[in-house]
Parts: sequence; structure tokens; C-alpha cells
Amino acid sequence: MDIVVKGRKTEVPERFRKHVAEKLDKIQKLDGKVISLDVEVSKELNPRQADRSDRVEITLNSRGPVVRAEAAAADPYAALDVAVTKLEARLRKAASKRHTRRGAGRIPAAEVPDVVSGAAHLNGDGELVGGPSEPEGVPTKRVGTLEVRGDGPLVVREKTHAAAPMALDQALYEMELVGHDFYLFVDIDTKQPSVVYRRHGYDYGVIHLNSDAAVAQAPAGAGGGLHR
Repeated sequence: MDIVVKGRKTEVPERFRKHVAEKLDKIQKLDGKVISLDVEVSKELNPRQADRSDRVEITLNSRGPVVRAEAAAADPYAALDVAVTKLEARLRKAASKRHTRRGAGRIPAAEVPDVVSGAAHLNGDGELVGGPSEPEGVPTKRVGTLEVRGDGPLVVREKTHAAAPMALDQALYEMELVGHDFYLFVDIDTKQPSVVYRRHGYDYGVIHLNSDAAVAQAPAGAGGGLHR
């Protein structure tokens, strides 16, 4: 298991790196599929945030879903302790769910192109092919290291994830693993792009996108936005 420790806006002393390795050594016992752990330490310079000046984010990469936990405290050691506790709790919860619903509502990633129309896939050479085609005739310009098409808007961060369609309960489960307030997925029953999100307390909401030609032809400002 590889453990990578890096700092953002701060230096990471060797003593702390060794402490991280000792704290995370038992993680592999909770998840035998773990490949690597990325630990990012950052520093908040605002004196008003002195009690939460040090933040530690742990990302567990494995052959299963990504699991993430983060915490902030007055020093990096305290933040690490809280983040590790969160990570262990999520791993135990994941192990418990695997025993009750192993593989339910999932399909192999290799079958995604057969289920989702227009999905990209890997060819025999390991190259990504298919997927949405790039528009033609759109002017492109460089802004720093970014490539901007047309007039923008300027995209400062973009991520693409390979994902198999899943059931709603699986999406909620994976949202809890990464500790986010929302999770984007393709519903395995309806094949619709969907988002689950956390509401007040322990309530959750779900938004489904339905392609409607009538909405696409409606005048600008007539609707089509998403509201919770």
C-alpha cells in the first residue's frame, strides 16, 4: 500500500510523514482492496480560523469506490486523528453493506457502452473512443494552461469519471463514502443522469434529468433550470 503525503500552502515535516504512515498502517486491514492513500495537508492563514487552521484530507484509492475523509483542527496531528476516525467509520460501514448487498444493482464497467447510449469505451489498444463528438467550427483560445472554447464560460476545473449505472441506494452509499453533499450518477432503472444530495438532518433528495424536445425548443428563460 502506497501512502503519499503532500502539503498545500505548507511544508510537511518528516516527523509528521512518519506519524501518518503509523496511523494509516491499519487501514489495509479494514479494506484489503486498497491500492494507495493520498494525504493532503493544507494551512489556513486567516487568524480568525486559528482553531481550524490545519486541514487534512485523506483519499483512499482501491479496486472499489473511492473513499475520502477530511477534517480541520488547530494542529495537523489533531486534524489527522479526526480524519482517520472518519475514514475508518466509512470503511466499516462499507464492509457492513457489502455483506448485505454484494454487487446488487451494479453492472461491469465493460458493459456500460451496451447500457448507456453514446458512452465512450476503451478499444483494444487501451485508447478511449466514442462518446459525445466535439463541435466543429468553434473557436478555441488559450488562457494560461487552459483551453477555452468559444466565449466561455471559463472552466477552471473539469473532471471525467468512468461510472457504471447504479441503483439509488448504491448512489447514496457511494456519496457517504466520499463525504460529499451530492453525488452524480446514471440511474440503472431509468438510464437518466441523476443527482442525489443531502438535505436537512438525515433526509436526502434526488434530481433526475429527462431529455425533452419540447423544453429544448422553448424560448430562452421559459424554464429548464434545476431547483431543489
